Amino acid sequence: MALGFGNIVQTLAGNYSEKSVSELTGEYGKYLFSEEEVKMGFQLVRDALVFTNKRILFVDKQGATGKKTSIKSIYLSTLVDVRMETAGSGLDDSQIIITFLTNVNQRSNNEMHGTYTFDFPKKTDIIPVYKALGDICLENRDRINR
Repeated sequence: MALGFGNIVQTLAGNYSEKSVSELTGEYGKYLFSEEEVKMGFQLVRDALVFTNKRILFVDKQGATGKKTSIKSIYLSTLVDVRMETAGSGLDDSQIIITFLTNVNQRSNNEMHGTYTFDFPKKTDIIPVYKALGDICLENRDRINR
């Protein structure tokens, strides 16, 4: 795939560009757990951000050849908050900020949180991602606080 000037600028700015589910499944399917499916994802040169039905995968290809790969996950069952900031009229990027529980024993009286910010190019419609993550957060809050 050739990188156009716009993609190069977005890459230098640290932004992801959207990839198809079939492309992502073909490249990263080997890292999926049982009954896990790619729902959507984004590429940043060699690195990727993949949303599945169970987790968010951060794929970090390292070194000159990219053969060394690091996979980190945030499990969807740990998400408790999502914020969105759309791009302005200038060079601003769109952002989604998630808050997730870092402790395995999820109890409402002993929460430990982490946050992560995703930067997306201005042209990316982040509202579907925001809404999907928001629905997951609402379900998790209900489950945790029962």
